[in-house]
Amino acid sequence: MPQSDTAPHHHANPIPNILTGLRLAAGVVMFLILAGATGGIPIVSSYLSPEDQFGLYRVAFIIFVVAATTDWIDGYLARRWHATTRWGAILDPIADKVLVTGAILGVLTSGSVPQIAIPCGLILFREFAVSALRETVAGKVKLPVTLLAKWKTTLQLVALGAQLFARNWDGFGLEFEYYPYFQMFADVLIWAAAIITLWTGWQYFDKARRKMAHL
Repeated sequence: MPQSDTAPHHHANPIPNILTGLRLAAGVVMFLILAGATGGIPIVSSYLSPEDQFGLYRVAFIIFVVAATTDWIDGYLARRWHATTRWGAILDPIADKVLVTGAILGVLTSGSVPQIAIPCGLILFREFAVSALRETVAGKVKLPVTLLAKWKTTLQLVALGAQLFARNWDGFGLEFEYYPYFQMFADVLIWAAAIITLWTGWQYFDKARRKMAHL
């Protein structure tokens, strides 16, 4: 969860910021592993057996789950220990976006999920657009993170986790007869995440428009 942008404490506990930094790095590592498992790194991928590919997917999924969990833990610890810092407030949304973007690109590299290309694209477009909006109005209009936007990130992470799990269904040794139902559930989640993501994006743009009109 986003950390507060209040003034930093001189001796703030560094653990929340360390967790945030690890989440950012995990997003990059997870994407590289997923890309390698699907042929994105020719020098390595050409030597991988199907079992190796499933193994890499499992590793990437575990990294994603652990990293996504820190999204709640770092914010909770920062508030509990009164260790909120400006650096944490800056780094936290960047880490979230890197993790989400890495997961989306990793899922799409599998080449077998055309049904979620649109919601995944819409999520990415919204994230880039809102980031550009914040940069444009910085110093003029404040756009604090809304409660719905916080839940939006949570829904994105759950939906992408479900998609990653579905990609490695066989690797977990699960019965294939249940796969179509889980895939449908995962697809519904990603579409729901895209809709909420677009709605929160519209809220930010509408709020910025109304505030700019009074400047």
